[in-house]
Amino acid sequence: MGIVNIEDELHEQLRRASKASFRSVNGQAAFWIKIGMLCELNPSLSFQDLVARELRSAGVEAAELAGAA
Repeated sequence: MGIVNIEDELHEQLRRASKASFRSVNGQAAFWIKIGMLCELNPSLSFQDLVARELRSAGVEAAELAGAA
Protein backbone atom coordinates (compact mmCIF):
# COMPACT_ATOMS: atom_id res chain seq x y z
CA MET A 1 0.00 0.00 0.00
CA GLY A 2 1.24 3.49 -0.72
CA ILE A 3 0.40 7.14 -0.60
CA VAL A 4 -0.89 8.99 -3.65
CA ASN A 5 -0.28 12.72 -3.91
CA ILE A 6 -3.25 14.52 -5.49
CA GLU A 7 -4.28 18.15 -5.84
CA ASP A 8 -6.39 19.65 -3.05
CA GLU A 9 -9.37 20.28 -5.36
CA LEU A 10 -9.38 16.67 -6.57
CA HIS A 11 -9.23 15.49 -2.96
CA GLU A 12 -12.20 17.69 -2.11
CA GLN A 13 -14.17 16.24 -5.05
CA LEU A 14 -13.16 12.76 -3.90
CA ARG A 15 -14.39 13.49 -0.37
CA ARG A 16 -17.73 14.79 -1.67
CA ALA A 17 -18.19 11.86 -4.06
CA SER A 18 -17.45 9.39 -1.27
CA LYS A 19 -20.32 10.80 0.81
CA ALA A 20 -22.74 10.67 -2.11
CA SER A 21 -21.69 7.10 -2.96
CA PHE A 22 -21.69 5.86 0.65
CA ARG A 23 -18.02 4.84 0.37
CA SER A 24 -14.97 5.74 2.38
CA VAL A 25 -12.62 8.26 0.78
CA ASN A 26 -10.16 5.43 0.10
CA GLY A 27 -12.95 3.25 -1.28
CA GLN A 28 -14.05 6.02 -3.64
CA ALA A 29 -10.49 6.59 -4.81
CA ALA A 30 -10.06 2.85 -5.44
CA PHE A 31 -13.35 2.77 -7.39
CA TRP A 32 -12.31 5.71 -9.57
CA ILE A 33 -8.88 4.18 -10.19
CA LYS A 34 -10.34 0.79 -11.13
CA ILE A 35 -12.98 2.31 -13.43
CA GLY A 36 -10.33 4.51 -15.05
CA MET A 37 -8.12 1.51 -15.72
CA LEU A 38 -11.05 -0.46 -17.11
CA CYS A 39 -11.98 2.46 -19.37
CA GLU A 40 -8.45 2.65 -20.76
CA LEU A 41 -8.34 -1.10 -21.34
CA ASN A 42 -11.86 -1.26 -22.85
CA PRO A 43 -12.43 2.01 -24.73
CA SER A 44 -15.43 0.63 -26.65
CA LEU A 45 -17.42 -0.09 -23.47
CA SER A 46 -19.56 2.48 -21.65
CA PHE A 47 -19.40 3.11 -17.92
CA GLN A 48 -22.67 1.17 -17.54
CA ASP A 49 -21.25 -1.76 -19.52
CA LEU A 50 -18.15 -1.84 -17.33
CA VAL A 51 -20.13 -1.71 -14.08
CA ALA A 52 -22.54 -4.42 -15.31
CA ARG A 53 -19.59 -6.62 -16.28
CA GLU A 54 -17.96 -6.15 -12.87
CA LEU A 55 -21.24 -6.92 -11.09
CA ARG A 56 -21.69 -10.10 -13.15
CA SER A 57 -18.13 -11.19 -12.37
CA ALA A 58 -18.92 -10.70 -8.68
CA GLY A 59 -21.96 -12.98 -9.02
CA VAL A 60 -24.67 -10.28 -8.98
CA GLU A 61 -27.55 -11.23 -11.27
CA ALA A 62 -29.68 -8.65 -13.12
CA ALA A 63 -32.87 -10.37 -11.90
CA GLU A 64 -31.71 -9.85 -8.31
CA LEU A 65 -31.18 -6.15 -8.99
CA ALA A 66 -34.62 -5.75 -10.62
CA GLY A 67 -36.28 -7.46 -7.68
CA ALA A 68 -34.57 -5.14 -5.20
CA ALA A 69 -36.19 -2.03 -6.68
